[in-house]
Amino acid sequence: MSLFESLKERYEKNWCRKDQLKRFVQLGAISEEQYKEITGEEFTL
Repeated sequence: MSLFESLKERYEKNWCRKDQLKRFVQLGAISEEQYKEITGEEFTL
């Protein structure tokens, strides 16, 4: 399972918050497009 898939699953189970996902984008671990796919919202700081 990739990090993206893992984070998506965690978000769907409410084990991960949007602010945590934003940090993964800032660190370059996931892309802004992947953030949108997980949350359904555009990435903004």
